[in-house]
Amino acid sequence: MLLSVIVPFYNEEEVIYSFIQRTTSVLDTLPFDSEILLVNDGSSDATLDILKRFQESDPRLIIIDLSRNFGKEIAMTAGLDFSKGDAVVIIDADLQDPPELIPELIEKWQSGFDVVYAKRISRKGETALKKFTSKTFYRVIKRLSRVPIPEDTGDFRLMNRRAVDAIISLRERNRYMKGIFAWVGYSQTAVLYHRDPRYAGVSKWNYLELWDLAIEGITSFTVAPLKISTYLGLLTASSAFIYGLWIIIKTLIYSDPVAGYPTMMVVILFLGGVQLLALGIIGEYLGRIFSESKQRPLYLINDVYSVGNEGSSGTQSADSNS
Repeated sequence: MLLSVIVPFYNEEEVIYSFIQRTTSVLDTLPFDSEILLVNDGSSDATLDILKRFQESDPRLIIIDLSRNFGKEIAMTAGLDFSKGDAVVIIDADLQDPPELIPELIEKWQSGFDVVYAKRISRKGETALKKFTSKTFYRVIKRLSRVPIPEDTGDFRLMNRRAVDAIISLRERNRYMKGIFAWVGYSQTAVLYHRDPRYAGVSKWNYLELWDLAIEGITSFTVAPLKISTYLGLLTASSAFIYGLWIIIKTLIYSDPVAGYPTMMVVILFLGGVQLLALGIIGEYLGRIFSESKQRPLYLINDVYSVGNEGSSGTQSADSNS
């Protein structure tokens, strides 16, 4: 039996020592072999150098050095492509998700589940705004999407080889991994836990990036916004037609003058706003179709550092690893 642990890294030099120490201590207690796939997602600090030092002394560590920052969703995909385990755990490096929970995930997996995800009971060290927006997003996407995406659940989870192989086969460029994890189905269950504050450093996600991720999730797993814009257009057009009839009838019967400049401007701006909103929604979907049509590799690799391989020369692509 082999367990693969995938860890995306982006400028995490302050937490590497503690993370690897805690994670390897947990893995040492398990009754089977393990590998830790450290995906360096184009870090600009000393992350890669520190990871190399640890890798030289622990044969379980494998470093996948991406050619640039491709984002966490792609970094996780690279780790999945390289994983060989019968079970695969994905965990963040910031220690908000405790490695000590891994044995509990394994216990659920061994009881027969294909996917075991960690569900947050509380989120320490996060602002009230962050908690509110996160909670709201999960509720919204749950109502819009046909795929049931678990609420209050991040990327921290365990998957068996069958689920991992299914996810690897999905090569879409615009990736919302939480949705993809749910889309493959199979038997899934949750393990509840309290999420800790960041061990060190600051979050690499700002609100603009979180907004982009939310749009990615919604557009990747539902066409509800397109339907809503259609219904809104029909409602607006129907309202305008009825209002126009009322103006004509009122003018013929009561000889009232037609509403003047203020009314006309309100109507024009309202209709223009609705049209721009609909065009924006269509543009989001069209942009993703354009991105998918290019068929570029998901990622490129600088080097892979593992036992007996001190860094491969040349550049590899995602397609060569899948």
